[in-house]
Amino acid sequence: MRAVTVKPGVANSLSLVEDQPEPEPEEGAVLVEALAVGICGTDHEIIAGEYGEAPAGADRLIIGHESLGRVLEDPTGTLQPGDLVAGIVRHPDPVPCPNCAVGEWDMCRNGQYTEHGIKALPGFARDRWRIEPQFAVRLDPALGRVGMLLEPTSVVAKAWDHIERIGHRAEWQPQTVLVTGAGPIGLLAALLATQRGLAVHVLDRATSGPKPELVAALGASYHTVPVTKLPFEPDVVVECTGAPTVVIDVMCQAAPTGIVCLAGVSSGGRSIDFDAGALNRALVLENNVVFGSVNANRRHWNMAAQALSRADQSWLESLLTRRLPVERYAEAYTAEKGDIKVVLEFGD
Repeated sequence: MRAVTVKPGVANSLSLVEDQPEPEPEEGAVLVEALAVGICGTDHEIIAGEYGEAPAGADRLIIGHESLGRVLEDPTGTLQPGDLVAGIVRHPDPVPCPNCAVGEWDMCRNGQYTEHGIKALPGFARDRWRIEPQFAVRLDPALGRVGMLLEPTSVVAKAWDHIERIGHRAEWQPQTVLVTGAGPIGLLAALLATQRGLAVHVLDRATSGPKPELVAALGASYHTVPVTKLPFEPDVVVECTGAPTVVIDVMCQAAPTGIVCLAGVSSGGRSIDFDAGALNRALVLENNVVFGSVNANRRHWNMAAQALSRADQSWLESLLTRRLPVERYAEAYTAEKGDIKVVLEFGD
């Protein structure tokens, strides 16, 4: 079968293997036919050789962690042939740590977790893959064109779950949300905010292209000014850019008792000057909270599936700016200006 692979740590080693062996039963009881995988910045970083880990005994890693497939067989009876599914990316560590032991593997304490297509587990960019039923999420059949969005949606579902948990430390009546960055994570974070009935503002540098229209279609407001020029103080911020100056600015811009969720990952290597004492004073005196959030556990994947089912399907499909067959894998994994979400499709 076909599989898209890299040699971890070796830049530009991306290749399409035509004779990849079928997945071994040890990978999981559920056999799935791949329909598509979404492509994100993590894939680009793995292709650039920045990180990635092949399974034990292998020298290449099958990439792809934003999956969509159809069940071919499940001898456990948990799923039925024909069910639309996505595979949960992270698996708990084998020790396990206290969090992994109770299904909160997104909060792994010792770093020994594994991840499909990223760390020590083969990914989903292959014609067929296997997974254990507890790591397969059944999707509404209506999501057959957009189900690969479940993984990034699970990330923001977790972010909102933790925002709400923190918010209930006191009487909490949030009104205004700021999302910085209008990439897939930012747009999906804005979607989940609108589903909560909040006034949503999205900030991004793009002044043209699909982003302003996608935000407007949610009933949200789109901004291109610096954070410090916004005429309001948000009750909640979901920061999705990872840009150091934006990260600092949103901490300072949040309203009293505000919550700032950092969902973007900074590249590092850049220093900026800022008044750390003033930031500390503002956070302490205004009872603000800043926290980081990444990955998701089964609960969040289920929340994400529900959120996608409630969403406007045509809006979700508008996020998919390019769809390419697996034979054009090199083109699919080459970023282009205006991309929001690129999808690599399997099948005929």
